[in-house]
Amino acid sequence: MSPTLADQLENLLPQTQCTKCGYPACRPYAEAIAEGKANYNQCPPGGQEGVNRLAQLLGKPRIPLDISHGLERVRPVAVIDEAYCIGCTLCIQACPVDAILGAAKQMHTVLPSLCTGCDLCVAPCPVDCISMVDVTPGKTGWNAWTPDQADQARQHFHARELRLKRDAQENDDRLAAKAVAKLAALADEPALSAAESAERDRKKAIIAAAIERARLKKLDADTDKNKS
Repeated sequence: MSPTLADQLENLLPQTQCTKCGYPACRPYAEAIAEGKANYNQCPPGGQEGVNRLAQLLGKPRIPLDISHGLERVRPVAVIDEAYCIGCTLCIQACPVDAILGAAKQMHTVLPSLCTGCDLCVAPCPVDCISMVDVTPGKTGWNAWTPDQADQARQHFHARELRLKRDAQENDDRLAAKAVAKLAALADEPALSAAESAERDRKKAIIAAAIERARLKKLDADTDKNKS
């Protein structure tokens, strides 16, 4: 199958997944450009060179980077001051490529080889212990980033998305199993009065509705998986 225009545009984006373009990730931005819903100069990490590459693919004129989305800059990586880290995991949750290691109430650290410099981890930190440190002096945009690094970032981003979906599904399955067990337990409870019987029926209806919602949600997820 030939790559779509969105595929080709995505391949020209740096895959930092920084959201500075105004979209939640590089792929949605590529799709918006392909659909004419976004301009092709909204990616600061790609810099002016990135704009030029997108313009060439689209057959459009080279235009300046829209600095309202951010300035082209030297590529940074996140560094955690481990002496002040409280192990809250908020930076781990914010990192789009799983470049931060750590666990709850334990010191976190950044893997610089995986960090895309998106700086999404900075704002959530409650103790302000994350700094962005420049690592490519004098080099900005695509001069500070390579296609191999972009491909690696994309792979880690997709791997994280799959992990989050899997974790969410496993959690939903656990909750569904608990709901089924609770429903069975309610069915076995003796009703001592009409009021208690009515209350038991009310709880059973609530749990049955929750089980049905979970079933439909899983059905939708399986349908989406098959489409992809």
